[in-house]
Formats: sequence, structure tokens, C-alpha cells
Amino acid sequence: STRNCPCKMSQLPPKSPLASPASESTNSRVESLDNLSMDSFWLEVENIKQSAEAEQEECSLADVKTQEEGEAEAEWLQDAGLSDLLGDCASENDNIVLLSTLTKTQAAAVQRRLDTYSRSRRRKNKHPVRDVRDVFGSKERGIQPRSVVAQCPDFKSSPFWLSKIQDYLSSAAEAQDYSCTVRNPGKEELFNMDVAYSEQAAVLLKGSFLSEPRRLKDGNALPKFKIPKGRLGVTRIGDLSAQDMKKIPTLALIELTALCDVLGFELKRNKAAKLKTTEKRLFGVPLNTLLENDQKLLPSTKVPLLLQALLSCLEKRGLETEGILRVSGSQTRIKSLEQKLEKDFYTGLFRWDEVHQNDVSGLLKRFIRELPAPLLTAEYLPAFAAVQNIPDLKQRLQALNLLILILPEPNRNTLKALLEFLSKVVARENNNKMNLWNVSTVMAPNLFMHKGLPNKIPEGKEKQLAEGAADVVRMMIHYQDLLWTVSSFLVAQVRKLNESNSKRYQFYDKRIKNLLRKIHADKDKVEKNQAEPSKIVKVHASLLLKDSLEVHLNNATRVADVLRQFQKNLCQNGWNIVNTVNLRKCNNSMECTNLLLYEVGGNIGEHCLDPDTYLLDLYHINPHAEWIIKQNPSYPRMF
Repeated sequence: STRNCPCKMSQLPPKSPLASPASESTNSRVESLDNLSMDSFWLEVENIKQSAEAEQEECSLADVKTQEEGEAEAEWLQDAGLSDLLGDCASENDNIVLLSTLTKTQAAAVQRRLDTYSRSRRRKNKHPVRDVRDVFGSKERGIQPRSVVAQCPDFKSSPFWLSKIQDYLSSAAEAQDYSCTVRNPGKEELFNMDVAYSEQAAVLLKGSFLSEPRRLKDGNALPKFKIPKGRLGVTRIGDLSAQDMKKIPTLALIELTALCDVLGFELKRNKAAKLKTTEKRLFGVPLNTLLENDQKLLPSTKVPLLLQALLSCLEKRGLETEGILRVSGSQTRIKSLEQKLEKDFYTGLFRWDEVHQNDVSGLLKRFIRELPAPLLTAEYLPAFAAVQNIPDLKQRLQALNLLILILPEPNRNTLKALLEFLSKVVARENNNKMNLWNVSTVMAPNLFMHKGLPNKIPEGKEKQLAEGAADVVRMMIHYQDLLWTVSSFLVAQVRKLNESNSKRYQFYDKRIKNLLRKIHADKDKVEKNQAEPSKIVKVHASLLLKDSLEVHLNNATRVADVLRQFQKNLCQNGWNIVNTVNLRKCNNSMECTNLLLYEVGGNIGEHCLDPDTYLLDLYHINPHAEWIIKQNPSYPRMF
């Protein structure tokens, strides 16, 4: 039945005609959820409605204007780091670095949007813009129209990951099963992150693979996925430096757009609305403002202190409470507690032990709802909601992974803290009677319904959209470890960006000639390095030791081996220890579990390495980097 609610679920992006087969499989997948109760979802909607009515809140905080033709493409190009292509006299110099890293499907996505933007400008009889052929090549100039990749010699000659992708794709039909149909639900499936998702989808379309919709029989019937570790290991969010992470959202946006293009889905984004100011200090305050205030007290704060306090209180006394999150606390008490928190939270006078746990869970959901912009951001909330339209689970997870990477850092960190708590709630299911689906249906309205967004839900689609939103929340909770991983192909693109930025001085009158000469020299150097069966390198630990460690690398040497060798030499050879505080003693020996190996410099800013990374392979990728042993910042120090 149709439910009235003053808060409004964002509109799902309309699917293109190419996506019609997907809609059928999506419907069959959603129908399989019928036996999973949606009562918790609608009960939560009613609770939100009552809360809003009690405070007589306005339903609309901002008007979302319809964009004119070409505006969406212009915003996309700007967000994708390609705004210089929009200028009347734009130069390739500022964009060729980024363009040189793109795969074929990514370049096609850029070309499609630049083409649309150019046509719209011409129809409006405005100042002339660059012809698409000026960027992507033309027959008149003796170059066949093709993607950016084909015209960037630096990328074309890349000796590492491009050739790896080409080799992988050429043998994909025989060597890799891209079909995501569940043949054995109890078996782990591989989740490949070495090859761009859009390239994988393109191979699927060219082949004869028929992907059937997954039928979920119950709330815990989600299959298991495993990320196969390559020779360079796995990179998690947080392993890269802040400087390199700033490049990831741009690359992820281009890749997400390319993936949607291949799948036949239109990626719709809302226009960011202006946030209304508030006199409050905690509730209804933008995340950035909250963090700025909190960092004045604790400089290392990444998640708002209020949210940390709410989650900590619930973890200590609420995880065993039956119906936690689902059973609503008193709206009067919750409003009173909010006022007390606004007054006493930063003074430390607020007494958490006197608060009922259902009221704390109500405060938690209220905090999320009262954010001036949705936690999933106003721009990308429609994209998160549209994930449910992708019929294949693995591709839904690929899209979610990219969306997580696109989120601003404060939103991403806050979302992760929330999802980690929700996982703990699910883990206590036997006591609190809250399984994964229950938790998902309760939290979905708080994440996907926002009073500042327009209500354009097609009539009769409420049930389908509600189930889809709950299913997206369920995937984020269940697969959060996978979703908080930076794909290897994105890390490779970051390396390529850093390499190209370091030699931008070559992009002048003789830039192409010099560039080709440099590429040839680099290729010879790489081939020489790859031919080396072993290598002796130095590993530094300046914060711990005055001496460096010489390591003999071969094809079997991993990061974990180096850390063990460091531990052994530390204990047996009596090295000159600079700072014993940084070392953890256990049974009269030093543990290496609190030590990490970092790759610093060269074509990367700083990269915390996976223990299973093979170092000789990494050396070939980045021969100019330094390797430094540091203490794990999350590991407790012991004297």
C-alpha cells in the first residue's frame, strides 16, 4: 500500500531502453524477497513521520531545479577532473595526464559526454567549443576517430597494467568465468579487482554469458566473495596517502560512468543544494562542521565525537537488547535528550548510563536523518538507490564499491563506523532478534529518505523501491570489507597519474617527441628490471633503528618475510634501537605484528603494503621508491 511520509525518498534514475531485460530480472529478484518482512521498514517510516509532525518540520528544504541540456555533462566533466575541456581555447596539457590513464570503456564514457555537451552548446548558439575530434582524433588529420587511450602514447606503451588488462581480456572467455549465476551457493566466488569493472562488463556483453538473477531465499542467503590476491596484494581504504586518495574519487566516477554505460543504465546525479545554517552544535550540523569542531579537541578525529559516543553506548549496553534499533524510544524523551546533549555533550556532564538504550538508538537514527545533506550525499543518493536495478549481484557490488570511493572522506568514514556497528548488532542476532534483513529494513529509511530531496516516486512503485533500498543497505553491511577496498586497477591508474605528473615539463613544443623517447627508455629499463631474478634493497626504520636492513629479494619474498627478518635481526643482533616505545615486547621477544612496511615515493605518495605483497614485483613497478618500516598506528604501544 502507498505510505504517506513527510520525508521523501529520492527518485530512482530512469533506465535507458537498453536496460529493459535487466528490469525483468530485477523484478524477479525483488519478488524473491517477498517472504522477508518489510514491516520494520514501514514501521520506521511511521516513526519518522510522527517525529516530523511533532516538531512541525517543513518537508522541503531546497528546490532541485531541472538541469538544462548539457549542464549535467558539464558538471560531470568538471567532477571528473576534465573541466579544461569545456573552455573555448582549452589546452590538452592539463588533461592529457588524466586521459592517458583511461581504459577503452572509460575513454568512451568521457567522449560520449563531451560530445553531448558540444552539441548542446552549438544548439544554443553560444561561443564555439572544442570539437570532439580535436580531443579524440579525426580522419581529416589522418587519425581514425577513437578513444583517448589510443592517442596517448604514454599510456599505450605502459609496460605493466595495460598489457596485463589486454592479456586478461583477450583470454577472458576461456580462462575466466564472468558469469555470476550461483551454481554452488556454499562456494566462495572470486571478485576480480585487477581489471576495470567496465572492461569486465564489456567482455560479458561480447560473449555468450547469460547472467541469471540471484534468488535470495532468506536474509542470510548472500553468497561469499573473495578478492584474489595478486602479486601486489590488496589495497584497503586507508592504505594510501591522503594525496593519492584525492585522485581516487575522480577515477572512480569515470569508471562508474563507464560501467553504467556498458550496462545500459543512466547515471543520474542530484545537484548539490545549499545547506541551511543552524544554531545547533550537534544535530542538524554538516559533517564537515562537526569534524572541524571536534578536531579542535582531538586533532586526529575522523568520525564525529557524538556519533562515536552514541555507538559506544549502544555497544556497551544495547547489543543484547531485544529489538534494538527496531523498537522506538519515546519521542518526548529523545527530544529532551537531544537538548541536553546540545548543552552538555562537550562539557562531559552528560550521563550516558542514565539513558534507555532504545532512546539512544532513536538518537542515533535522528542524528543520521537530521544531517543537512544525506550521509550518502545529495549528489549520489539516486545512484546508491539505483544499484538495485542492476540484475547481477557482482556488478551491483562493483557499482557500490565505486560509489563508496566517490564519497567525501567524512561521509565515507562516518558510514563505515555506522556499518561496523550494524554488523555487531547482526552478530548478536540470537539475543537481540535482529538479523541482517531486520537491521537493513530499519536503517534504510534513515539513509535513503531525506526531507530536502524531491518526491518523484512513480505510483505503485513504493514497495519495490523500499525493498530495493533495504537490499542496498544489506549489501553495504554484509560486504563492507570488500566495498572498502581500492581496486588494483585504480591504484595502477594513480601510479600512472603520478608518473605522468612528474614529467609534465615534456608537454611543450616537442613534448610528443621527448615523451616517446622517454617511454622507450623506461620500457628498456623495465624489461631489464623484470629480467632480474633477484635484487638487494635497503629497508629503513628510522623511527626505530639507526641502521637500515639489507634485504635480498627473489620471486618468493613477501612483505611478511621482511618484517620477520627485521624482527629476527632486532632480537638476535642487538641493533642500535632508537625508540623502544614503538616496539611491543611479548615473552621477551619483539613482535612484528605491530609493524607495517610502507612504499614511499616514486610513482606513489605513501602506500601501506599488504603482508602478502611480493616485493620483487613491486620493485619492478616502482624502482625509485623507498621502503620504510613503521609502527601500526592502530596498534597499542607497550613499554
